[in-house]
Amino acid sequence: MKWLHTERSRRDYRRAPAQVQRAFDKQIRLLAQNLQQPSLRAKKCDQANDVWQARANRDWRFYFTIHGDTCIVVAIIRHPK
Repeated sequence: MKWLHTERSRRDYRRAPAQVQRAFDKQIRLLAQNLQQPSLRAKKCDQANDVWQARANRDWRFYFTIHGDTCIVVAIIRHPK
């Protein structure tokens, strides 16, 4: 699977701390290999819009949609606790 960013996710990535960027880079590569990778904890969070959530690290999540063999990252945000 390949991945693309929306303008918002590019902005979110640039604004995220370097440690979060590194964690996201690692996790998105895992996602490209296997959506079921346990460390991602990927789950569909919006059935109607087919939006998924996965873990970048303990405190940050990224949201994405899947279109064919492409994952489109829509946002990277701090996880609301």
